[in-house]
Amino acid sequence: MSTALLFSLTGAALFVMGVAGLLLQPHLLRKIIAFNIMGSGIFLILVGLGQRGGSPDPVSQAMVLTGIVVSVAATGLALALARRLLDLTGKMQLPVPGEDAARDGPDA
Repeated sequence: MSTALLFSLTGAALFVMGVAGLLLQPHLLRKIIAFNIMGSGIFLILVGLGQRGGSPDPVSQAMVLTGIVVSVAATGLALALARRLLDLTGKMQLPVPGEDAARDGPDA
C-alpha cells in the first residue's frame, strides 16, 4: 500500500466521520468540531492525490496550506457566532424552524 493511498483512505474515513457527526449531533460545538474533522479529511485526500511518482506536488501542498488558514478563520467565526447564540438563547443548539410558532400558538 502506497503512502498516497493510505493518506487518501484515511482522509475519506475522516470525511465520513465528520459528515456523520455533522448530521447526528445536535450540540453546536460538536457540529463545529465535526466540520473541522471533515476539513482535515479533505486536506489528507488532497495531499494523497497530490503525489506523483512518489514526489509531492507543490501546488496541492499550497492549496492545503491555504485551506488550513481559511479553516482556522472559519472556525474562529463559527465559535464567535456560537457564543453569540449562547448569549441570546441560552442554548448551544440551532433553532428549529417552526418550533417557536408551534409553542407560541396561533394567537401570538
